[in-house]
Amino acid sequence: MADKEELPGYTARSPTSTSTGVYRTEHKYSLDSKGRPWLFNFLKSRAPKEASLPFFMQGDTVAGRVELDLDKSESFKSISVAIQAGATAVGQEEQLFLNISQDLWPSANDKSGKLAKGKYSWLFTFTLPTKVQPVDAKGLDIDAPPNFTERASPAYIDYRVVVTAKRGAFKVNQTLTTSFAYVPLTQPEPPSPLRQLAYKEGSSLIGPEGDPAGWKILPPVKFKGKLFDAKEVELECTLAIATPLAFVIGSPMPLEITLKGTDEQALDTLSAPQVIKLHLVRAIALGSDAMEDKAASERRSNTVFQSGVSQGYFWPSTEGAKEAGKRSMRGELEVKRGIKPSFEFPRFTVRYTLELMPFSITGFTSLGTEPGKAILSEPVKIMTKQIPGIVPRSYAPPGYEKPQENDYNSAVGYLENGNQRFYHHGGFA
Repeated sequence: MADKEELPGYTARSPTSTSTGVYRTEHKYSLDSKGRPWLFNFLKSRAPKEASLPFFMQGDTVAGRVELDLDKSESFKSISVAIQAGATAVGQEEQLFLNISQDLWPSANDKSGKLAKGKYSWLFTFTLPTKVQPVDAKGLDIDAPPNFTERASPAYIDYRVVVTAKRGAFKVNQTLTTSFAYVPLTQPEPPSPLRQLAYKEGSSLIGPEGDPAGWKILPPVKFKGKLFDAKEVELECTLAIATPLAFVIGSPMPLEITLKGTDEQALDTLSAPQVIKLHLVRAIALGSDAMEDKAASERRSNTVFQSGVSQGYFWPSTEGAKEAGKRSMRGELEVKRGIKPSFEFPRFTVRYTLELMPFSITGFTSLGTEPGKAILSEPVKIMTKQIPGIVPRSYAPPGYEKPQENDYNSAVGYLENGNQRFYHHGGFA
């Protein structure tokens, strides 16, 4: 399978538009015989360039043409084109959940199964369905998932256009297959009126105290540590996340962290922006219970694959940044382009959580916390489509340089690209 490819930004254009502004690129694929191309598929898509993977969004029309260039007469039973999509776990057979086809030749007017030497061209058009019926859905309509083709993934979802030239008995059929990227359109609920106003006017973002409707304040977490090997201290950490807890790919996720305690030195030490390790963690769940609402910790270790995909960054808040016994830091987490959206699909589901790791810095050692285990975790959703008229923006201070991200996978003992120690158990069992 191909590595994941960063897709262009998702726009609010009509998904069914066929204007050249949307389908701006034509891709050309061919099948050779003895070094000579003879079967062609021309496909127009939203991709930025011809060499990119063809790219479509929910409700798009997949249109193109199939061409033949025969240097001699050939016998065929049929020429057809199909849109197929299927999910595959490592070591398992693919399960198709989409298979729609069109016969291009012969038509009602064709009297024989032979095509003379020369060039032929047929147009085709498909509308991508929003809902599909997977084998394990028991007849239920399920939202069509995005394509998923990352290297070393435990499972894949592949969308493709398949052109088939079917020959007679005892002759091998020939196929030309073109994979493409598919993105469902998912949109969050609107943010609070005060946050909408801040985005529109470019004014300061109001924090949880001034805009309680715009934030979810998680229950405080208390933790202990030893400061400079000299004294034990106890602090309280509170995380606030902008609501709704659904964020669009390519946008910032507003955050605020507050530390409280009686030791001012400990507060100063742990309120340094580089100390806070807040990660966006993706969990791929496989198996018969993949769609059940369970935390990753509640699943069998051989059916869940976690990896860090982004990290929050922080700076002192202007709203009571440094008070006696309290430190507040405003922050953001960038939902990077290329991150896959949240989706739930039979035997293959992708979910996200925010995870705050134990505080660790030279001069401070956490006590009573399990290495590599988050002290706080909160589910969030990753979506693909901005609300029309609302454009989230970054509130990092001018000239702010993001600290280097820490490797979440190493911190929790996973190999690169997820917990590959379990890959030999791969499957949809």
